Amino acid sequence: MKKIFLIIGGLLFTTILTYGQANISPAPAQSQAIIITGGIIHVGNGQVITNGYVAFDKGKITAIGEGSAPNIAGAIVVDATGKQVYPGFICPITTLGLIEIEEGARGNVDDEETGELNPDARALIAYNTDSKVIPTVRSNGILLAQTTPDGGVISGQSSVVQLDAWNWEDAAYKTDIGIHLTWPIVVTNTRRRTAAPTTGQQETPAEKAQKAIDAITELFTEAKAYSEIAKPAVINIRFEAMKGLFNGTKKLFVNADGAKEIIQAVSFAKKFGISEVIVGGYESYLVTSVLKDNNVPVILKETQRLPARDDDDVYQPYKLPKILQDAGVLYGLTGIGYWRQRNLPFEAGEAVGYGLTKEQALSMITINNAKILGIDKTTGTLEVGKDANLFISGGDALDMISLNVQKAFIQGRDINLDNLHKQLYKKFSSKYGFKVDL
Repeated sequence: MKKIFLIIGGLLFTTILTYGQANISPAPAQSQAIIITGGIIHVGNGQVITNGYVAFDKGKITAIGEGSAPNIAGAIVVDATGKQVYPGFICPITTLGLIEIEEGARGNVDDEETGELNPDARALIAYNTDSKVIPTVRSNGILLAQTTPDGGVISGQSSVVQLDAWNWEDAAYKTDIGIHLTWPIVVTNTRRRTAAPTTGQQETPAEKAQKAIDAITELFTEAKAYSEIAKPAVINIRFEAMKGLFNGTKKLFVNADGAKEIIQAVSFAKKFGISEVIVGGYESYLVTSVLKDNNVPVILKETQRLPARDDDDVYQPYKLPKILQDAGVLYGLTGIGYWRQRNLPFEAGEAVGYGLTKEQALSMITINNAKILGIDKTTGTLEVGKDANLFISGGDALDMISLNVQKAFIQGRDINLDNLHKQLYKKFSSKYGFKVDL
C-alpha cells in the first residue's frame, strides 16, 4: 500500500511540474549582433578586463577588449556597467536531464541500464530537455553539462549538452566523448580495512577486487583486438562503442577515489594507450606526481564534504584544488547528482578561501573543464572565434550571496532565465508582501 501511495504521489508531482514553466521555451538563433559594454569581463584564463566589452554575432565572439566598443551597425548594446561578465560554467559528470524526481515514479529516473557492462549505452538519447530542473541550474550560470550514465562497472557513454534546447539532438554540443568505468575498491572511503574472512572458503576484499580488475583487463584486451580488425565478420556493439578509446577519439572516465585505486587506474590506461580522466580523486593529493607524469587530469567531486581519511585535515577537501594547482595537475570540478549542480560555482568559490585565486577557481569550472572534455577550442573562455556562451551577473558569480545572473547567452542566443522556483517566489511574494530582485 505504501508503495502504491509513493507511485501515485510521484505521478501527481510530475503532473504538477508538467504544467509549470509553460512560458519557458528555447531561445531562437541569434539574429543580430550584440555588444556588452562597460562590465568587468572575466575571460576565464586568468585575465580580467575592467570596463571592457565583448561583441558576438551568429553565435560567435567577434571582438573583446577594454574601453570603447567598436561601432557595429545594427547591433544591440547591453550596458553592463557595474556588473560582471563571465564565460558560461561547464558542469561535467552529471545526471542532469536523466533524473527528474529521485524518490518519485520510476519513469522519472533514466540514468542507468541493467547489467554491469554497458559501453554501448548512450546517455544522450535519454536526455530530457523538458526537465524542470535544467532552468534552475542554468539560472546560476551553468550553460553546458556532460550528461553521464551511472551504475554498473562500465556505465556507458557521455556527451556534452547545452542547456537550452527543444530535444536531445538540438542539445548535443559534443557527442559520445567518453566511456565511464568504476574502478574496483578494496577498502571504504574511511580507509578502514575490511575484516578478514572467518573461513578459508570466502574471498578477501582484495581478492574480489583483483578478480574484478582481471575481468576488466580481459574485456579491454578483447576490445582492443577487435578494434584492430578492419572488417570484423561479426559485429560486437559493445566493442564497436569502445573503438574510440583506442583510436583517441574518446576518453576513459574512471571513478576512483583512493590513492591505490588511482595508481592502478593510471597504470591500466597506460597499458592500453588510453586517454584517461580520474573522477572523484579524493586522495589524488597523495599521488600528484603520478598524475602529472602521466598527464592524467582529475575531475573533483565537490569541495563541500568531509575528508576521505580519518586522519586527514578536516579542511582537506577545500585545499585539494590548490594542491593540484601547485602540482601542475589539470583539474576540474563537478558536484553530486543533478539538481545540486546549481551549487557548482559556490563549490568552486569554497576553494578561494583555501589558496586558489578567484580567477583560478573560475578556470576550474570553465576552461579547465572544457579542456578535460575536449571542447576548449570552442568554449571555456571569452575569446574571438569561440562560441558566445556567457552571462552577466550583478555580483561575484562564485559567491552565493552576490551571484545574480541577469542575462545569459548560449551560442549567442538570449536564453530565458525563468524557472519554477522563481515562479513560485513571484506567486507567494504578492501574497505575503516581500520582494527580492531575481
